[in-house]
Amino acid sequence: MNCPTSLFLMQRFIFDAMLPPVNPQRNQTIKIILMKKYVLFFIASFGFVLAAMAQPGKTKPVVADKIVAVVGDKVILKSDVDNSILDMQRQNIAVPENGRCLVLEQAMGIKALVLQAEKDSLPVTDEEVETIIDNKIRQFIGQFGSKEELERVAGKTIYALKEDFREPIRDQELAKAMRNKVVENVRITPKEVNEFYNKIPKDSLFLYESELEINQIVSFPKATREAEEYCIQKLKEYKEQIETGKSDFATLASLYTDDPGSKETGGQYDVNRYSKELDPLWLGKAFTLKVGQVSNPFKTRFGYHIMQLVSRAGDDASVRHLLLVPQVTSYEIRGGVEKLDSVRANLISGTIDFGAAVAKYSDDDASKFTAGQVTGRDGSTYVTIDQLDKDMVVMLKDLKVGQYSQPTEFMDERGRKGVRLVYLKTRTEPHRENLKDDYGRVAQRALEDKKNDALEDWFGKKVVTYYIRIDDEFKSCPEMARWMKGPASAKN
Repeated sequence: MNCPTSLFLMQRFIFDAMLPPVNPQRNQTIKIILMKKYVLFFIASFGFVLAAMAQPGKTKPVVADKIVAVVGDKVILKSDVDNSILDMQRQNIAVPENGRCLVLEQAMGIKALVLQAEKDSLPVTDEEVETIIDNKIRQFIGQFGSKEELERVAGKTIYALKEDFREPIRDQELAKAMRNKVVENVRITPKEVNEFYNKIPKDSLFLYESELEINQIVSFPKATREAEEYCIQKLKEYKEQIETGKSDFATLASLYTDDPGSKETGGQYDVNRYSKELDPLWLGKAFTLKVGQVSNPFKTRFGYHIMQLVSRAGDDASVRHLLLVPQVTSYEIRGGVEKLDSVRANLISGTIDFGAAVAKYSDDDASKFTAGQVTGRDGSTYVTIDQLDKDMVVMLKDLKVGQYSQPTEFMDERGRKGVRLVYLKTRTEPHRENLKDDYGRVAQRALEDKKNDALEDWFGKKVVTYYIRIDDEFKSCPEMARWMKGPASAKN
């Protein structure tokens, strides 16, 4: 594991995955605070991140390597620690003077959790690991623009990158499962929340911008059958052009697809048979085709497609697809406006509540089962103006708390035309954190703090039962004191 190209992509998404939901502008502060806590076990020892890949010429690989710690049968390399420090610097995270000691301690924490998870036979399936790998690979391909560019920068094939990721991601999932088991029964009382809040220095309380809680009902009017038939006919024409050699699939997809996510890559996606994020009908089609074969037009909830299988290796495949979305006319949009205008009247009169209206009338899958809640990038129910699209900002301009907007036409990120009705539930003013306005957030942090204490207690009892070996270079770290209490044979 001393080749940094095989470790480039790991640390950030493992680190971020383990942080509790917080407001984005506070992530940096939270990370620095958590540097002192065992909850940050998951910063781990997985090396360089995406930022390093973007500038491969500036990366200095770690040549000399050695084992600096052993927990049970799990080893931690010097390069793991060094690469984690380099990555923190690239992310502009302040590295404390004892940063290397902290990183090693946290890496050892991961290994201990993994060791115990294996002993307890906690379930982490190969399919779960494979799904996480596939999702991250797709994200990286999206960021770099193509599979070929990712492979060029990483200096490895997608297959080789997946192999490099498999063990660290499995460790990540086992450690998460073990941590969750340790803290699953930890609860917090209002009294403990108050005590936690009162211990925070007043000048250290967070500052919040104005935030809103918004719910919406979204209607996507259906296109006419004539519009659907037009898409099907065009796709048949494209299929014929490809099969007769008049055009190639990538060129047609780049020119005509309505899928913004693949327009720049000629409609190409790399997929895995067990991916849970992709439309199952679309994904299933990829594994019914022969290499080079172009499908007949088929329909999914996104529109109409044709697909070509580029290559396949077991459960992995590379495909191209071309999506056409039947166009909705102003006539259908007017029908959507009239429908939501009637819903708005019922909401105002009190004959239906908003949650019931969402369940009955909304076509937005993302919020249909959350009473139409609009969530922020961090999953919070509170959003800031900069997280909203410009059309929604205009809708909210003169809306007061408790009011419903007029039904308004909009276009979503996939280019679909729709109509939406917005309910402004709350709006906060810019303020310093307090228990009246921010009790839920304070309670969440207090709960995480209590969970950290539970983890501390758990480690205090478990560490002494593990075989531990620490390299002389790190034995003087104060953070290693508890680990040195292990079996006598491990101290040498």
